[in-house]
Amino acid sequence: MHSRSSSLHLLALAGWLACCFAAAGIGGIASAQAPEFYAQLAKPAWAPPASLFGPVWTLLYLLMAVAAWLVWRAFDSPARRPGLTVFVLQLAMNALWSWTFFAWHQGAWALANIALLWLLIVATIVLFWRARPLAAALLVPYLLWVSFASALTLAVWRMNPQLLGGG
Repeated sequence: MHSRSSSLHLLALAGWLACCFAAAGIGGIASAQAPEFYAQLAKPAWAPPASLFGPVWTLLYLLMAVAAWLVWRAFDSPARRPGLTVFVLQLAMNALWSWTFFAWHQGAWALANIALLWLLIVATIVLFWRARPLAAALLVPYLLWVSFASALTLAVWRMNPQLLGGG
């Protein structure tokens, strides 16, 4: 029985990894031309180089998957289902941001999207904390990065009204 349970837990971890990296892939499709587009944009002095985004996001998606898996394993927690529901919603908003910014070049929509994403991450952290505090802690770097990305989205949109639909 124990090996069956272990297999189920490993399968669930693989499922959460697949879910998170599928969202990354959906966003990645929209970001196919991102390096070229990002290079065209006027950016604040504190903007990171384009080469930093891939490694950072890879780590964040990995942390997100482990966090979701830990909450999935909290079978007795009443916060489990709502936490995972909000987690999936924020993952969808995460993927959508790349489309609004990189594919559709809509700065205002990208800013609205990332603001909603930020709120959903906070809600996810609160719900995950109730189920598994470690899972909530694993999402803190994600919240910090999205906070930074929100400021960057606003700054870049305002500096590039001709490329991002007004400022």
